[in-house]
Amino acid sequence: MEEQLVFGTIHFMDKTKLTLRWPRQAGVDHIEIAATIKKALESDRIMAEVEGRLLIIPVRNVKYIEISPAPPKLPKGVLLGAELMS
Repeated sequence: MEEQLVFGTIHFMDKTKLTLRWPRQAGVDHIEIAATIKKALESDRIMAEVEGRLLIIPVRNVKYIEISPAPPKLPKGVLLGAELMS
């Protein structure tokens, strides 16, 4: 079975962007995914291990983040089935 890749694009306030990809985290259950998303939203930084380096991004510089495909379980309050119009 081929591993599924997840793509994340961080859009910054200065209109630049950074795209990362990583394998879907195997063995992580839906409850843990939702809790991790909630924790990330409450954090003041985004951290990722990238090619053996630790990348730390202050969220005050972030306009928004796209994750594709969306995790199978999302926190309460997420609008489902939306369509981007512009």
